[in-house]
Parts: sequence; structure tokens; C-alpha cells
Amino acid sequence: MKRSNRLVLLIGIFLAIVAFVLVIFSLNGTKTTSTDPNAREVTVVVAAKDVPLGAKFIADSVTTKIVKKADQPTDSYTDVSQVIGQTARANVTSGELITSAILNGGNGQIQTIDCPATLVCMAVQVDQVSGVGTLIQSGDHVDMVIALTGEKFPVVTVNPTDQSVTVVAGINGTSSKLILQGMLVVGTLLPPPPAQTGTASPPPDQTSLNGQQELVILAVTPQQAEVIKFNQVDASITLVLRSADDFRDPITGEPLPGDVIIPAKTTGITLKTLVDDYGVLVPSLVEGIIPKQSPKP
Repeated sequence: MKRSNRLVLLIGIFLAIVAFVLVIFSLNGTKTTSTDPNAREVTVVVAAKDVPLGAKFIADSVTTKIVKKADQPTDSYTDVSQVIGQTARANVTSGELITSAILNGGNGQIQTIDCPATLVCMAVQVDQVSGVGTLIQSGDHVDMVIALTGEKFPVVTVNPTDQSVTVVAGINGTSSKLILQGMLVVGTLLPPPPAQTGTASPPPDQTSLNGQQELVILAVTPQQAEVIKFNQVDASITLVLRSADDFRDPITGEPLPGDVIIPAKTTGITLKTLVDDYGVLVPSLVEGIIPKQSPKP
């Protein structure tokens, strides 16, 4: 074989090898760019430690971990700044994924109740007026205000002759008082949302008074449970919402023990209190002078 022919053959073999290598690299590059997007890695926020119900998430309460996009729940958070400062609406364990249900309280629908040790849990029914617009959520702290009408405090006179009793009319005996403070809400129950129809319905108007009811599940002592039950029978009950920061450690963000919480002092209100302490005016009798009438003929 001539030398020139051998040279051409060697060049051909070399070009074939180069082409083969280029094809291999091209195939590898194509495989990299066509990776399934659900297989890429994303960041999600998880609890860095146990966080009790009602606690505030602070910087050392949360951390992040890497998961596949396909394993990322739609209600998760990708940045700790979205969680820090929020209230835990459920007990959270270390490593647990932080979801919107943990921060929003499950929208008033619960399946189980984790009642704290030594306490009992009981429900109080409220409406939009007596229950802060039915916006009370798990992890909140509430006080209870009650009002008793005059019929519960009748003023009577006793006839000394026959010992008969007569109720004195015209006396305002209504009395109101804040009686229980700082009760932890462990759950709430709202009516289920309306059934879905073929056409999308507008969201409900939360500003309208539609008579919506809410059951607020409170964690209370057995003595407090007795007080609540009595007033459920004989009084009008209102729950007022307190700032959660009144019941949380400012450093750790966790709920304070009940024995270190100093209750607010209140006087209670009657009509006399409103007059004496708040300057409510007592109506005065207005006398009219009727001119002397001439006798009829």
C-alpha cells in the first residue's frame, strides 16, 4: 500500500474517533438539559425544635431543608422570613414541616384536641358579636365577660303581717364583670363551607352580620369549668381577645406558666357604678304646670 493511502486511512480513523467522542458528549449534554423539573431541589421551612401551641416562631424556632420539587407540599413555605413572628396554631415537633394549616389554624375545622395536662377542655358557643366576629383561632388567649340581668337580683319587700314577698319594680339590677382571664384556645369549630356548585360563588362577606356561630374550645382548670358552666346557664357570655404577647416569654416566644401571669383588676359594672365612676347622668323629673281650667258652664 502506498504511503499516501495509509496516511488517508489514518486520518479517516482519527476523524471517526473524534466524531464518536463528539456524539457521546452531545448525548450527555442532551440528557442534562432534559432533566424532569420535579426532580430539582427546593428549600422548605421546618421546625428547628418543639414549638408549643400559642408560641411565637422566632429565629431559632425554624430552619430549612432540601427536598425534591415533587415532594414539596403546596402549602409549605420556602423562606423562614415567611414564618418568623407568626403564632403556632398547633403543637409542632422538631423537624416537622411548617404549613399554612399550622399558621392559620385549619380554618375552624379540627379532628382531634390535644388538651394540656392537668386542664380540661370545654366548648363555649359564641356568635359574631360575642366572639370577636368569630375570628378567634387556636393558640389565641381570651378573657370571659359575663352579664346578669336584673331578674337574677330581684329586690323584694316582705310584708311583716303575712310574710308575703313583693318584687320591687323599676330597679335596674343588671351587672357585668370580667371573671376569667388568659384562657388558651386549643381549637375552634365553624360551620362547614357551602357545597360547591357548578358555578363559582363569590367569597362570603365577613363584614355582614349573618348570625354565624363558632364553638371555641378552651383549656381551663376544673374550677374554671364550673364557673363557665354556671354562666352558660344563667348569664350572657362574651369572649374578648387578648394580645398573645401578654402570655408569652418575650425572649423564647413560648407561653408563660399560668402561675406567673398577673390578672388585670376590674371593678365590675352596675348602673350605680356607671353613675358614680363614669358620670352617667341620672334623668330628672320634668314638671309641667298646667294652667287652671275654667269650669264648664
